[in-house]
Amino acid sequence: MKLKQKIHVFSTLLMFILLMLATILIYFLFERMSHNTEYEQLLGRAKELTAELSKLETETDAGMVLRAFIPANGAISIIDNNNKPLINVQSLAGLGKVDGHVNPGNSFTIDQFEGTEALSISMPIVWPTGEVVTMKMTQLLTDVEENMRVLKYVLIGVTTFAMIPITLSSMTLGRIVTQPIENLIIAMNRSRQSGTYEKMTGVVNGNDELAQMERTFNEMMEQLEQNYMKQEQFVSNASHELKTPLTVIESYSRLLVRRGFENREVVDEALNAIISETGRMKEMIAQMLDLAKSSGSQAFEFSEVDLTPLLEAAVKLLRQAYGREIIIEADGPAIVETDGKFVKQLLFILLDNARKYSDGEIFTSIDDLQDEVEITVKDYGKGIPQSDLPHIFDRFYRVESDRSRKTGGTGLGLSIAKEIADGLGATLTIESVVDMGTVIRVLIPKNRKVLREF
Repeated sequence: MKLKQKIHVFSTLLMFILLMLATILIYFLFERMSHNTEYEQLLGRAKELTAELSKLETETDAGMVLRAFIPANGAISIIDNNNKPLINVQSLAGLGKVDGHVNPGNSFTIDQFEGTEALSISMPIVWPTGEVVTMKMTQLLTDVEENMRVLKYVLIGVTTFAMIPITLSSMTLGRIVTQPIENLIIAMNRSRQSGTYEKMTGVVNGNDELAQMERTFNEMMEQLEQNYMKQEQFVSNASHELKTPLTVIESYSRLLVRRGFENREVVDEALNAIISETGRMKEMIAQMLDLAKSSGSQAFEFSEVDLTPLLEAAVKLLRQAYGREIIIEADGPAIVETDGKFVKQLLFILLDNARKYSDGEIFTSIDDLQDEVEITVKDYGKGIPQSDLPHIFDRFYRVESDRSRKTGGTGLGLSIAKEIADGLGATLTIESVVDMGTVIRVLIPKNRKVLREF
C-alpha cells in the first residue's frame, strides 16, 4: 500500500471511530438524561399523591384519588405487606401487571410493555386504614422512545455527512504530504538515469517541513554538482600538470639512452632536469594532498596563540634552508584566538611564495589592531599584473608558465593558503604592482569562541 493510501485509510478510519464513539456517547447520555427527567416528574407526582392519600380517613375514596393522579399511559398499584394488590388503576390494559420491581439502591427500573419501555418507581405510604403499604407507579416512555429514535437518525445522518469532508480532507492531506516525496523520487530517478543533478521543481517558498525538505534537497544537489565540477576540474588540471614533468623526465631519459654517458654536458643537463622535475612533481603531489585535506573536513582547534613566535620560527627555518634575508618587524606579543598549527602552515606558504618570486630581501611584520592582528609579507619581485589578481587564488592558476617553471611553482600554494585562511576565519588579501613587488596581508580576528570544521 502506498503512503498516500495509508494516510487516507488510517486518517479516515480514525476519524470514523472517533465519530462513532462520540455518537454512541451522546446517544446514551441523552437517554440517561431523559430517564432521569421522567423519573423526577413521576416522583413529584407520587409525592403529591402521597400527600392527598394522607388526608383520607377511609379507603372509600382512594380509587378516585388514584385515578386523578394516574400518569398518561401509566398505572398505579397499591400492594400490602404480603405482596397482595389492594387496588390497581391503569390507563392501558395490562400495564399494571408490569413487574416494575425496584431493587434496593436504585431509584427506578425500566421494563418492557408490548415493545415499549416502561419506567416504574415504588415508595412506602400510609394507607387510610393506618397500614403501611407500597405504592408502585408506572409510566410508558413513549415520548422518550420517539425522541431517542429521532436522535438516532440525526446522529447517523450527521456522522454520514461528516465523513464526506473527512474523507476528502484525508485525501487532500495524503496528496499534500506525498506530493513533495513523489517529486523527490522523480528528481532522484532523473538524476540516476541521466547522470545529472536534477532539482525539484515544486513550490519551495513555504515554511513547513516539506518546503524545507525541497529546499534542502535542491541545495544539496547544487552543492554536489559544484563539487563534482570542481573534482572534474581538479582531476583535469592535476593530470595536465603532472603530465608536464613526466614528459620532461621521459625526454631526458630517452636522451641519455640515445647519447649514453659520453657527453658530460648532456649527462649533467639531463640529470639536473630530471632532478628538478622530480622535485617539482614531488612538491606538487604534496600540495595536492594538502589541498585535498583542506577541501575535506578538517577540525580547527581554537585557543590563545601568540603569533610573533610562530612568525619567527617560520622565518628562521626559511633562512636556514634557502639562505635568504627575511626581516621581521614586530612590537611584542600578538595574542589571538586561532589554530597555531594552521597559522604556521599558512605563513610557510606565503613566505615560500615570496621567496620563489623575488631575489631580494623579504619583509614581514605583525601589527596589533583594535579587533584583529595583521600579518604582512612583502617582497620586491617582478609583481603580478592587475588582470591576474582576481584569479591568483584559483587552483593551478599561474601568472606566467615559464616563470613558474623556473621557480617550480604549481599554482596550488596560494589556493591552499586561501582555504586555510577561510577555515580560520581570517581575511587574505593581495596587492601587487608589476616590477615593484607584492604585498600579502592576513587579518586574523582576536576573539574566536567556537570550533569550526572546514
